[in-house]
Amino acid sequence: MSAITPIVMPKWGLSMKEGTVNEWLVEEGTQITVGMPILDVETDKIANAVEAPDAGLLRRKVAEAGETLPVKALLGVLAASEVSDADIDAYVSSYVTPAEDEEEGEQVAAYHFVDVDGIRVRYASRGGDDASRPAVLFIHGFGGDLDNWLFNLDALAEKHRVFALDLPGHGQSTPKVPGTTLADLAGFVGKFMDAVSIDRAHLVGHSMGGGIAAQMAVDQPARVQSVSLISPAGFGDEVNNAYTEGFVTAESRRELKPVVELLFANPELVSRQMLDDLLKYKRLDGVSDALTSLNGGLFAGGRQSAQPGSKLAATGKPVLVIWGAKDQIIPAAHAKHAPEGATVRVFDDAGHMSQMEKANEVNTLLKEHVAKGG
Repeated sequence: MSAITPIVMPKWGLSMKEGTVNEWLVEEGTQITVGMPILDVETDKIANAVEAPDAGLLRRKVAEAGETLPVKALLGVLAASEVSDADIDAYVSSYVTPAEDEEEGEQVAAYHFVDVDGIRVRYASRGGDDASRPAVLFIHGFGGDLDNWLFNLDALAEKHRVFALDLPGHGQSTPKVPGTTLADLAGFVGKFMDAVSIDRAHLVGHSMGGGIAAQMAVDQPARVQSVSLISPAGFGDEVNNAYTEGFVTAESRRELKPVVELLFANPELVSRQMLDDLLKYKRLDGVSDALTSLNGGLFAGGRQSAQPGSKLAATGKPVLVIWGAKDQIIPAAHAKHAPEGATVRVFDDAGHMSQMEKANEVNTLLKEHVAKGG
């Protein structure tokens, strides 16, 4: 019998258990190429297109729009035209979704906590603990957490040790901050690297995290192999304080929704679950004070207080700058302040969250940049 290739529910991020099929993007009989978006799936975090991991002829759509299915459940079948319908029927009826038991332990182990200067920091690690593999450290933005990287960590973990942390005052880390400047935060991330035994890393930073990564390259050049910056702070003066201040002050789903929608080119990516998770986080003791002081130190009055991007050229580090042309938080025009020799990519149809909105393209750029950066 000729090969039958399953299309299965992907696992995005560390905590995904199931996804809901929104719609198919291709018809049966379509010749599928690797990387082609084939159906749209929504998780409790975000909706995203499933891209084909294999090439072949789409013979059967198994999952229907509206169905909620576990990770690795059968969504569709690729097979050559000479494979009979009967063979495909037999394959579909005998397909058993693999149990997630083995991965339960892996998921629990994927989140860790470490104490850094009296602040308990949650972090994720992927890609094993072979110290000969280069390390990649992901640093999220203001009001975010390590789940902002749920589409990116595994892609980089194929060849690297990958780490992502919840910055102080964010996610599940202690809600207090080690200071309110990019230099304070960069110093803290350096101490986090010490705590988890990372000597040097390729830094990937988003928004405020991009400013922190750039600041680390300036202040701690021996620790930094390369920097990849997505809509980074620190490359220009303006920042949309309707977002930073709106995020700090919003107390209900109704107030928070229009603020969070500013992050994406397509506001439909903002799910009810995303808003509920953010509100739950914002109601934790200490979070409001931490965010208020950070916003005051970094973005008071819609102005960025620090510009480490202007000093990156002098560090000689390889720099990748990624922006969404529809960024409503930090203007994409700031990309022109990237250092000479930097790789710059602006996506026409992305907003402030390119790592989610253009995950596959961003992952390709990150892999190429990190490989070049040694």
